[in-house]
Amino acid sequence: MNNLGQKVIYQIYPKSFYDSNNDGIGDLPGIIQKLDYIKKLNVDMIWFNPFFVSPQHDNGYDIANYYEIDSRFGTMADFEELVAKLKEINVGVMLDMVFNHCSTDHEWFQKALAGDEKYRKFFYLRKAKPDGSLPNNWQSKFGGSAWAKFGDTDYYYLHLYDPTQADLDWHNPEVRKEIYRVINFWRQKGVHGFRFDVINVTGKDERLIDSTGDIAQEKSLYTDTPIVHQYLKEMNQASFGQDPNSITVGEMSSTTIANSIKYSNPNEHELSMVFNFHHLKVDYQNGEKWTKAPFDFMKLKQLFTQWQEEMDQGAGWNALFWNNHDQPWALSRFGDTGIYREKSAEMLATTIHLMRGTPYIYMGEEIGMIDPDYSSIDSYIDVECKNAFKELQQKGISEKQAFDIVKSKSRDNSRVPMHWDSSQYAGFSSVTPWLMPTDQDQINVKDELAHGEIFNYYQNLIKLRHNEELISDGHIRMFLKDDPQVLAYERFLDDQPSKLLVFNNFYGQSHTVTLPKAFQKQAAQVVISNYDQQDINLQETLTLRPYEALAIKI
Repeated sequence: MNNLGQKVIYQIYPKSFYDSNNDGIGDLPGIIQKLDYIKKLNVDMIWFNPFFVSPQHDNGYDIANYYEIDSRFGTMADFEELVAKLKEINVGVMLDMVFNHCSTDHEWFQKALAGDEKYRKFFYLRKAKPDGSLPNNWQSKFGGSAWAKFGDTDYYYLHLYDPTQADLDWHNPEVRKEIYRVINFWRQKGVHGFRFDVINVTGKDERLIDSTGDIAQEKSLYTDTPIVHQYLKEMNQASFGQDPNSITVGEMSSTTIANSIKYSNPNEHELSMVFNFHHLKVDYQNGEKWTKAPFDFMKLKQLFTQWQEEMDQGAGWNALFWNNHDQPWALSRFGDTGIYREKSAEMLATTIHLMRGTPYIYMGEEIGMIDPDYSSIDSYIDVECKNAFKELQQKGISEKQAFDIVKSKSRDNSRVPMHWDSSQYAGFSSVTPWLMPTDQDQINVKDELAHGEIFNYYQNLIKLRHNEELISDGHIRMFLKDDPQVLAYERFLDDQPSKLLVFNNFYGQSHTVTLPKAFQKQAAQVVISNYDQQDINLQETLTLRPYEALAIKI
């Protein structure tokens, strides 16, 4: 399985990593200039968000040319230099492939608009219903109808996301061939990793029938349909599957465990692993993203238990993560951004890094970055949160409340420039950046490397994953399932007597747990802890300090 269990992947959002030419936007030469930092962290691969040619209506997830680097990020020569220099420090490259849709600026869509029959078949073009209403009642995930007028014809085109992102019709074998050609182009450039954006919504039913209006039922008409497995097998065979070193991950929108096992079980020859997002919805009131509520710890625990144990039993593989470019910072959601910022950051990291799967670190997470402190909606760029701000007010929510909600859930929270130092623009650029940093006087790389503890703790977690078989290859079983404050699990191998026990206190109060009988009265070696902790003899109970993370071997 390509030593998947030993790998740690670092995610870079190029626009916000480092600006080398002072235009306010991060770029590929900027990443090259920071390779010493990446080397120090000791990760195995970097997932880069898209830097292909794009009008940037959805931060590069609206691709107008899959074969070219957008000039604002650099050149193909810069990319080739980046791949070569990463290879020198044994770090692989994972590119973000957006194949459910392409930009309406893409040549394919423009040719379709010009009447080219071949390319009209690349998209879902449908006429209005006899009564003049839209082809169906599906809603876009960014709000409003999922249909837009196709030029000055009497057709509409489907867009599950922004109107500038036209859904590609995967039923057409020509579309799939083009997609495999793109993957193989980048493989020739030395790329062994691919992350597939919302890949499980590519299998829409050809009939595109109306939904009942219920969100879950509507999603079922285009999410995780059986044909997606067929598409992935074909894609695997035609492209990355020919490379024994390839690492692939599918971003799976509203997926199920049963499907995720199939997507990631090596015997199915589809993908290496899957991202699922259920655990990041436990602070959605009644399932609604644009709400503000404390996270539901028991629900979080139950989801981790289910996904970890059942994926293990079905030989599926999880991508483990708290943060990415689409999420507010986990530390602001599940930790403590004040007195226990360091301890809670380390506890959250321990929780997922010692689980079964491949951990992902989002840039800035390793220094304990938190949501920016903006005071106006004008500070935000993201189309999704600006739309939500308007919609919340239309529902009668006050401007102040609407802003509080958007502030806690906006995707821009994690898109702020990386904090390199405490200067005005956080050492990211010497001009006003595309999105303003805040709090860099307290949280930045320079300060963290000089006298912080979070970065060092992440290095230790990465080292453990590289060297400890129980972590990279072991099975998982949750215990203390009813405890209201602690998430605990054991990692074990069938042929090894030793076990790894992991305890994570999710709250700022000390808490005593009663250990299962099998673990009592055992000598335990501390593998990692975010407090000074000596080896212990386990008794009947164990007391964890605020936000304590403790992993012990018995």
